[in-house]
Amino acid sequence: MLTARFTAPAVPKLLVHRPGLLERLSAGVQGPLTLINGPAGSGKTVLTAQWAAGRRAPGAPVWLTVEPDDAPGAFWAYVLEALHRGGVELPAAVGRPTRAEGVTRSFLVRLAEGLAAAPRPAVLVLDQFDTARPPSATTGMTEGLDFVLRHSSGGLRVVLTSRTDSLLPLHRYRAAGEITEIRQADLRFTPGDAGALLDEHRLRISPEGVRLLMDRTEGWAAGVRLCALAMQRSPDPEAFLRQFAADRTTIADYLLSEVLDTQPASTQDLLLRVCVTDRVHPGLADALTGRDDGARTLAGLARDNAFLERVEASDWYRLHPLFAEVLRAHLRQRRPGLEPLLHRRAARWLAGTGRLTEAVVQAAAAADWPFAAARLVEGLALGRLLTGLEAEPLGRALAALPAEPDGRATALVGAVCRIAAGDPAGCEARLRRADACRDTASPAAALGRAFVGVLAGRLAGDVAAAGRAAADAERLFREVPPDLLAERPELRALLLAALGAAELGAGRLDRAGTALTAAVAACGAPGTESALCDALGSLAMTELLGGRPAEAAGHARASLAAAERYALPPESRSALAHLVLAGVAVEEGELSAARAALGPAATAAGPRPERVALVAAAVIGARIAAAEGDGEGALRALHAVRPGAGPRYAWEADELALAESAAHLACGDPAAALRALDPVPAGGPRHALARAHAHLAAGRPGPAARELAGLPGEDSLPAPLRTRTHLLRARITAAGGDPGEHEGPGGPGRADLPGVPGPAGLPGVPGGERRPEAVPAVRPAVVEALTARETEVLAMAAHLLSTEEIAAGLYVSANTVKTHLKSIYRKLGVTRRSDAVHRAQDLGLL
Repeated sequence: MLTARFTAPAVPKLLVHRPGLLERLSAGVQGPLTLINGPAGSGKTVLTAQWAAGRRAPGAPVWLTVEPDDAPGAFWAYVLEALHRGGVELPAAVGRPTRAEGVTRSFLVRLAEGLAAAPRPAVLVLDQFDTARPPSATTGMTEGLDFVLRHSSGGLRVVLTSRTDSLLPLHRYRAAGEITEIRQADLRFTPGDAGALLDEHRLRISPEGVRLLMDRTEGWAAGVRLCALAMQRSPDPEAFLRQFAADRTTIADYLLSEVLDTQPASTQDLLLRVCVTDRVHPGLADALTGRDDGARTLAGLARDNAFLERVEASDWYRLHPLFAEVLRAHLRQRRPGLEPLLHRRAARWLAGTGRLTEAVVQAAAAADWPFAAARLVEGLALGRLLTGLEAEPLGRALAALPAEPDGRATALVGAVCRIAAGDPAGCEARLRRADACRDTASPAAALGRAFVGVLAGRLAGDVAAAGRAAADAERLFREVPPDLLAERPELRALLLAALGAAELGAGRLDRAGTALTAAVAACGAPGTESALCDALGSLAMTELLGGRPAEAAGHARASLAAAERYALPPESRSALAHLVLAGVAVEEGELSAARAALGPAATAAGPRPERVALVAAAVIGARIAAAEGDGEGALRALHAVRPGAGPRYAWEADELALAESAAHLACGDPAAALRALDPVPAGGPRHALARAHAHLAAGRPGPAARELAGLPGEDSLPAPLRTRTHLLRARITAAGGDPGEHEGPGGPGRADLPGVPGPAGLPGVPGGERRPEAVPAVRPAVVEALTARETEVLAMAAHLLSTEEIAAGLYVSANTVKTHLKSIYRKLGVTRRSDAVHRAQDLGLL
């Protein structure tokens, strides 16, 4: 008898205390069977030894380590000796096994009766129970153990540690509620466990470092311990985690010796071949090995906890990431040159079973770019490089795509990759290569070229090119298989969103609205999430530029809500949505809210924002600064967008010139304000108002009046422009000019209007008409009558003038206006500006 087999292993000095698992073990031995099942190094033996040392069992546990060469008779002889050494007294009539090959049924009967008659239950730990070989011997042991457990009347409690499910009829014990199971998922270290172990090793690792360690090891106890030991020897433990390579550590030796080398040669060959994929199917395993034993071998490895597990509710399996990494390194060493061939085989099997993304990833790993690109182009899957859950893995796989692609499909894929990177020149170069191919393009390839053309037109700011490509795409949509097109909803959604954004960038708002509305309607299916957020953001800016702030804000909020719902990262959210909310906040006089929205807008825009976002951000930032009286800050915001080619469309020049004119007025320089407007052709009401403001600020009411004389009928003006016109005419009258008849709120005018934003920036927004059905049937009485000044403030608020604009028009401070508004809210029994306006309209006060 080997004495060491009866002694529990010493508990490590550096130990993670896991009270929850220890309590489950103590509860488990109240019944007949406790199974601790997990792969090598998962902590089965350490946990059980810790539990045994703590004497948490009904009696002192009896320990026996099972050896691989134990025959059934030898096994039962060791069991009897373990019970004897543990103080379990059995009748002499039980006897002892007489031969190594097995025991008789009568011996098992006597043993069960002896255990049943014992004064207290015996708790037997059988460590490494799965190691007995051959299987026939194990079967004899488990059948006998099952018999004794069931017939000892609770006199025997067994704790098994095993890498595999034992041959005991576990289903019977489960049905009877007589088994406690602690499995791999329970044994995995939590981040808290890993952090505690690192603390025990006197390693101070950041939470990010602990998360990285958990990602690499997936909570494998031995992996965490071995990493901790290696980190102790490293001068920079955090850097070790970032640069950690499993194949160059003791983890590789452990996995090779404890897992790979214990398998038959054919199983080792299968493991080395299937490690090139993230997950493996029996059919894929057969394709990689050239054999037909994939299903049987994979199921056996999973059953044996050989660092391979079945993906839940499927026929697929996955290797532990560390084991896969070690296997790949071992494959390169033992079979150099085989890995690319295996990747090619995997790519073709996956493509043949319709797993496009995985096929592309495998082909890219083999640098088989023509095959990878052809799958994307002919599968109408170019849009998947830009949106959906597959965009990230595809982007990583195609990162090494050659700068000078060979073939039409490879060039088109390269062009989309450059679009994702915001590189218009690189995109154009690859499109030229695609167009230079002389072979006849398939309908899918032709549609792919048109699709990329629309996106490239948007990226380059070329609305004409985008429009031509969109027209080609519309024709080609009818030439590709409808069922395939139905599987790619992101294609049409992305195309329409890009076309609408290009039209928006050119200032063609009606056409932009049509395309973007169609883009939103095309979204909804999985994979269209990014397109939906993008289209809603562009549609919001289209509405804001068109003077419809309520609709703009609604679309902007819908864009951001969708991004939140789909958990899109900040850089994938619409910068325009944030900018629109900032622009609307400026119109409402909520300058702090406007500034708060500009920060997320910059984050979402990224390092290469689109031109419309650049211009809008500059104009809105300038409007905020001017409203705060910081003319110099307003000019700095505008000049940030000036360098380079300058405005490419008329609307950009208009917006920047109007904003710059207002900024100069805020600086008290009306001459510069007029000069800022000179390069822009006059003609719109906003230009006339801006010039009138500048003339009046320069003390020239006559020219200011003449600027207003050419305005169209006031009924045709948006409400904010109409109100500003009334205010300006009142000031001209007070300054001695002759603006003609005017109506609306006025006041004693003055020629000097520094800091008044006036008509600058994004167009003024009209007040929305109230819907009669939204008015309650009964309204409570007014608390007290409004003063004349409060009525005047409320009238201006009804035209959506900001707090600062009302203050400028009445020649009072912004704080005074806020005081009036608070009084209005109290008297009308409301809490918001819009509700106050609606209430006053209902009561006939406006």
